[in-house]
Amino acid sequence: MSKVTELAHAKVNLTLEILGKRTDGFHNLVTVITTIGLHDIVTVVESDTLTMADDGGIPSDRNLAFTAAKVLQEATAVKVGAEISLEKHIPESAGLGGGSADAAAVLRALNHLWSLELSRAELAEIGATVGSDVPFLVHEGTALVQGRGEDVTPLPPPAIERLLVLSPDIPVANKTATLFSHIGPSRYTRGALSHKLAARIRAGHDAPPEFFFNVFQDLAPEVFEGWDRHRDALAGLGAREITLSGAGPSMFAIPPVKEIGTTWKLLLSRTRGWNAFHTETFTPAASSGKQTR
Repeated sequence: MSKVTELAHAKVNLTLEILGKRTDGFHNLVTVITTIGLHDIVTVVESDTLTMADDGGIPSDRNLAFTAAKVLQEATAVKVGAEISLEKHIPESAGLGGGSADAAAVLRALNHLWSLELSRAELAEIGATVGSDVPFLVHEGTALVQGRGEDVTPLPPPAIERLLVLSPDIPVANKTATLFSHIGPSRYTRGALSHKLAARIRAGHDAPPEFFFNVFQDLAPEVFEGWDRHRDALAGLGAREITLSGAGPSMFAIPPVKEIGTTWKLLLSRTRGWNAFHTETFTPAASSGKQTR
């Protein structure tokens, strides 16, 4: 049997701005996103039918990895299937793109398994029908992302060595819809912060935390009960410029040195029992997909 394994890297939004509402009811966004070392592991194995051998605890009706596989199979008229397995490490519904990362990794893995020879751009176009973060996560790395997520402009790696990511376990039903329901024209911007940060990264890989921004951050304490307690605990350890990622509730900060980041992680995870990750940014190699026979 042929088998392909792909790593599905989480992401953080260094900026996230809303430009306005579209005629289709969605919103136009502009955001600078970077992938990080935290990852799930996706494995696909040749099979006659398309099945989930291990769904990572996410039912198939909301499993973006399985949805992506079905969409790719239909788009390419492939007659064979695959057995898909997920090894989950990224917290679910946390603003870190875990489900979208799995979907993107499945697209890359099946592209190898089924010998489709599709480009990343073609995979990203297919992925856009699965979720807004999927096109960027097909490419990974760092990018300026606009529209509903389909417009991805790659950027060089930012000068960020390590991040401390704190992911509170605060489930909220219909999280994204709830957050967007609080967003009106007074919170719309022209995307200046995102474009300014993208320009700095493009010119010199400089990504000062003072430029980080998330339009949902002020809403987080209201939507996520106890979110401010987690933020204050991280701030109490000395973290500055704590930024919400995506639609939350995960937040991140840049430790001044690696050793301090390690200490923050240990204090948050072992002393408080919280989901904390001390990780680096991630830039993909030119090729991906580990194939075995």
